[in-house]
Amino acid sequence: MSLTLDSYRLLGRSGLRVSPLALGAATFGTEWGWGAEQEEARKLFDLYVERGGNFIDTANTYTDGSSERLLGAFAREHRESLVLATKYSTLRRPGDPNSGGAHRKSLFASVEASLRQLDTDYIDLLYLHVWDFTTPVDEILRGLDDLVRQGKVLYVAISNAPAWQVSRMQAIADLRGWSPLVALQIEYNLIERAGERDLIPMARELGLGVVPYSPLAGGVLTGKYTRDDLTGTGAVPGVPGESARKSFNLALGTLTERNLAVADAVKEVARELGRSPAQIGLAWTLSNPAVTAPVIGARTPAQLEDNLGALEVDFTASHLARLDEVGAIGLGYPHDLLAGDHMRKVTAGDLKIETRH
Repeated sequence: MSLTLDSYRLLGRSGLRVSPLALGAATFGTEWGWGAEQEEARKLFDLYVERGGNFIDTANTYTDGSSERLLGAFAREHRESLVLATKYSTLRRPGDPNSGGAHRKSLFASVEASLRQLDTDYIDLLYLHVWDFTTPVDEILRGLDDLVRQGKVLYVAISNAPAWQVSRMQAIADLRGWSPLVALQIEYNLIERAGERDLIPMARELGLGVVPYSPLAGGVLTGKYTRDDLTGTGAVPGVPGESARKSFNLALGTLTERNLAVADAVKEVARELGRSPAQIGLAWTLSNPAVTAPVIGARTPAQLEDNLGALEVDFTASHLARLDEVGAIGLGYPHDLLAGDHMRKVTAGDLKIETRH
C-alpha cells in the first residue's frame, strides 16, 4: 500500500481532499479520565500536521468542550490548510432538552458554540452525531443546507444512524437541491463489522465516504488486553488513565472472549509481517475500498507514530483472508439469501454477467 498522510483522497461525492488517516481529537483533554494534557495534545497535532495530515475530527461535547478549544488554539496558524470536522446533537447542558438532538434549534446553537470554541469562522465538515428518532428529516436537511448557504459550514455528513434513514435523506437532498451528505462516520473495525450489512454498501452507492471511528476497537486490537482483563478488576500498571479506559470497554461489551480471539489473530499477523498489532488493525480497515480515512485516537506521540506506520503495511492475500475470516459476521436476510446459489440460479441461470462495482 505504502501511503503517506499527503496521499490525499476525495471525501465521498465531494471534491474535498483529505488525508487517508484522520487525527481524532477526542483525546485532547483529560476530562473523561484518559487523554492528553494540552502540551501533549499539541505534540500530537504538530506531528500529524508536519507529516502532511490535514483531516482532524472532533465533536462539540468531546472532553466537555476541551477538545474543540484545544484544537482551535492549535489550528489557528494552519486554518486554511486544514479540514476540521465536528459534530452536533449530543446534549450540551444536562436538563435542557433543546441543548441536544438533531432539530434546528440544537443545530444552530451547537454550531455557534463550536465556532466559538474552535475560534474559526467556518466548519469544514459537520456531522449529525447521533440519530434521535424524533426530528423530521426535512428539518435536519433544511437546517444543514441553510448553514452551508450562510458559509458557516462547507460540507455536511452523518454518523450513528440507520442506513435506511441516511439513504432517505440523501434522496431528499438530491431531489430538493439541498446540500448532500458527503461522509458517513461509523464504528468499523475487525471486531465490529455490522456496517458491512447495509451501511457501507449504501455509502458506496450514494457517494458517502466512510470515516470509521474506533478502528482499533477501543484499543482491544492493539493486543494490550488479556483474558485476565475480562474480570474488570485492577489497574493497568504504568499507563495513566488506562484503568478508566478498560472499565469503559467492559461497560460497552468490547472486552469479550470472541473479541480477544480476533485480537490474537491480529497479533499473529503482526509478528509475521514485522508490524505492530495497531498497524495491522488500522491497515485492514484501510484495505476496504469504501473507507476514506479511519479516525486514529492516539494519546501520546509514540502511539501516533506507531499508528501512522499503518500506511506502510502491505498485506499478502493470505494475511488479508485470515483477518477477514476471523472477524467475519453473517450478513443476515436478505443478503445471505440473495448471495446464495439458489437465487443466483433462478435469476441468472448459467449466464455470465459482469458487474462494474
